[in-house]
Amino acid sequence: MKTKTLKKNKVNVVTLGCSKNTFDSEVLMAQLRANQFEVEHEAKQDDSEIVIINTCGFIDNAKQESIDTILRYAEAKQEGLVEKVYVTGCLSERYKDDLEKEIPEVDAYFGTRDLPRLLKTLKADYKHELIGERILTTPSHYAYFKIAEGCDRPCSFCAIPLMRGKHQSTPIEDLVFQAKGLVANGVKELILIAQDLTYYGLDLYKKRALPDLLKRLSDIEGLEWIRLHYAYPSGFPIDVLDVMAERENICKYLDMPLQHGSTKILTAMRRGITREKTEDLVAAIRAKVPNLALRTTLIAGYPGETEADFQEMYDFVQRTRFERLGIFTYSHEENTHAYQFNDDVSEALKKERADAIMDLQSGISYELNQLKIGKEFKVLIDKAEGEYFIGRTEFDSPEVDNEVLIKKSEAYVRIGDFSRIYINNADHYDLYGSIVL
Repeated sequence: MKTKTLKKNKVNVVTLGCSKNTFDSEVLMAQLRANQFEVEHEAKQDDSEIVIINTCGFIDNAKQESIDTILRYAEAKQEGLVEKVYVTGCLSERYKDDLEKEIPEVDAYFGTRDLPRLLKTLKADYKHELIGERILTTPSHYAYFKIAEGCDRPCSFCAIPLMRGKHQSTPIEDLVFQAKGLVANGVKELILIAQDLTYYGLDLYKKRALPDLLKRLSDIEGLEWIRLHYAYPSGFPIDVLDVMAERENICKYLDMPLQHGSTKILTAMRRGITREKTEDLVAAIRAKVPNLALRTTLIAGYPGETEADFQEMYDFVQRTRFERLGIFTYSHEENTHAYQFNDDVSEALKKERADAIMDLQSGISYELNQLKIGKEFKVLIDKAEGEYFIGRTEFDSPEVDNEVLIKKSEAYVRIGDFSRIYINNADHYDLYGSIVL
């Protein structure tokens, strides 16, 4: 029985997973608002007539979170707190048939490229004139900026191509138009995302066109920072670094998931590169852009990973001293190439190895941060929490990297503005500073 009156034509969009899902939810919300729906992102109150859950299907933990969220709203529907529940995104793309059987309370399931069909189900029109329009769920001064969809890489452990399809670049002219619109609305930082930035343009222009795109974006007046996420190491277009070095508004930052530090495991992962070639690439990147902050992601416990393989990865991290690093435990995903292998590293050992890498990285991060004490940095102020204003340098991405904390009692800064900050102190993952007057 319904316990309260739901707001007619109000939609609550719930986003799970990565920044690519955030982007997709923002596009969906703009389309809904243009169709006269009242839209809220992750509403605090259950007063929406409709809930749309944008799911993640990447690894076990993410899948479980998506399923738990679907079940929560399916139950809310049964209790009369919601009238309609729709599910979209990666989990739905990958497991639609299973989900329909297991959670029939959901009104309809949609895949990652089903936006027009989802809108039609809501009796809404897909408005082509809104291409590039979004309702930002991030702070208004930065935005994720998806330049391509899908992936053509053959990595053995990854289910993304199953959920997102083949690589498909967005034309440069369209991206420049979208970027100008965002900047006109106050966005100062674009975070470029794709499953593989370095593949950009091969399908449209028959060449790697990321350097060309960066030059065009960099020319946009008012765009102060451009940040690169998710570059693939094999076949990395070195001329990207030339553009990065010459353009001040391209952050000296690169997110390049390397996945492992053992040649044997990299070969098994079908990554197309050895540990030795990876080290050469890292050296070349640092030589071209000396101040660059390199973020990477690794996987612990891939099938067949021995203690020697793990030690090779550990030594690789110790030698390379990445500015930023994260690590996942291997997730055995059906329909991937690696699924045919025995998942022979126990969950406990996977976690132990991942923890060992993060302990090592924590020490490296602490040492690198100590070198920042006594220096000044341009800092973008993201938010205010408790006693502090909190911002980032060009070497840090939101949510995952270091933050700069400035005491509210010592100075006032506006969220969304840049400030010159002098670093007084630092710990493993945070910098503490004061405004340079």
